[in-house]
Amino acid sequence: MTWLVTIGLSLLMMVGLFLILWGAVGFVQNKKFFTSAPKDVQAAIEPKEERFKGQRVVGWVIMILGLLLLIGPIVFGVYDGVIRGFGYWMFFARLSIMLVSQKVFDILFFDLFLLCHSNFFPHYYPETKGLVGPHQFGFNYKSHIVQTIILIGAAFLLAFVGTLF
Repeated sequence: MTWLVTIGLSLLMMVGLFLILWGAVGFVQNKKFFTSAPKDVQAAIEPKEERFKGQRVVGWVIMILGLLLLIGPIVFGVYDGVIRGFGYWMFFARLSIMLVSQKVFDILFFDLFLLCHSNFFPHYYPETKGLVGPHQFGFNYKSHIVQTIILIGAAFLLAFVGTLF
């Protein structure tokens, strides 16, 4: 049962991560959100006019909801672990699975599928057509490695926090 909760919380976090991306790319459309995109894609992106009144507000609401779906499952995961009497290593296992699964989701869904094999970015930014594609996969592998190490470190720290309760 504990593993089902962990998997469910991880899936909620994946939805949250997608909502943040969709809100930023599809609605807020601020170039500042593209710092992790390939350099040629960043250079090609042009400022966009709002397609409808309140578009950017909708984007921020979607992004805030996504952020809550990233933070909420972590908080609940720690709370649930306290209720179930988790020790340090159970907290660490749960939080590692939750956080590292986000990185795997980022690589497989965002980078491999959305960036390399879909029309997601060109739909919102037609000027990126031809710039995004399979040739872009792995362009940011160094940052993925660093972020994975940071996430595992965060799992260590959050597991310690969980044992304090």
